Amino acid sequence: MSFGLAARRGAAAYSAVGVETGISTADPHKLILMLFEGALLQVGTAVIALEKKDIPAKGSAISKAIEIILNGLKVSLDYEAGGDLAERLGALYDYMTQRLLYANLHNSQPAMEEVIKLLTELKGAWESIGNTDQANR
Repeated sequence: MSFGLAARRGAAAYSAVGVETGISTADPHKLILMLFEGALLQVGTAVIALEKKDIPAKGSAISKAIEIILNGLKVSLDYEAGGDLAERLGALYDYMTQRLLYANLHNSQPAMEEVIKLLTELKGAWESIGNTDQANR
């Protein structure tokens, strides 16, 4: 095994441990922020892959983003406590998923950019909630 390959594997393993440590020590608010960041990273990766005409990488990144949105963000909604807001967020997550599926099928960068905009706005709102909570402690 070459040194470069070994270094890359070591860096990947270190990165994975860093993410796992972040997850295991994060509070619920931070976990949601990490999900937003992961979804944004994957959609951004899909945009870059599309620009490079790397269709398999685009599809893989979109699939990962959909997974994060549906099985991370949407699943974390508390419909009982959140009421109408949770319902609206759930519908928005479904809409983003539909846009990503469309983007994947039609190589639509505008659809991916729309999802990036929505995720960025939601992440900003979530960050401000956390800042308000910390200020009130």
